[in-house]
Amino acid sequence: MSKKSTRSKIDLPFWKQKSLTELSRQEWESLCDGCARCCLIKFQDEESGEIFHTRVVCRLLDLHRCRCTEYTDRTELVPTCLVLSPELIPQLEWMPKTCAYRLLAEGKDLKSWHPLISGNAESVHRAKISVRNFAISENMVAADQLEDYIDEEMDW
Repeated sequence: MSKKSTRSKIDLPFWKQKSLTELSRQEWESLCDGCARCCLIKFQDEESGEIFHTRVVCRLLDLHRCRCTEYTDRTELVPTCLVLSPELIPQLEWMPKTCAYRLLAEGKDLKSWHPLISGNAESVHRAKISVRNFAISENMVAADQLEDYIDEEMDW
């Protein structure tokens, strides 16, 4: 019998033991790797449906920590901010391919740089997965200039 098949379910990390809908709030929140790619402002072509990411992030994002400065009140302060849920994840084609929620919803595993794997919250930044040193705050860009910041090379 192989080592893998003798491993009990209890030895597996919670994200391998449970479906997204079975996770506790704490487990759900811990899946966020802190990349903040979901905080990038996006445009959708009305005709083709194609999504275009900008290098501009929500005004509430702390660009160094890659965390929302008003997480609890974010949907009141920014009505377009989404509260992610297991049901919503499959519908969000623009979610980064590296997003833990997306990966798990697709039956894939977390990446080696994910803080739950590496044990270090900085690993996502060292792997250059986060928006740190890439994005600028929407506070620095006029609303009518947002489209000037579309990054067509972004394949997230």
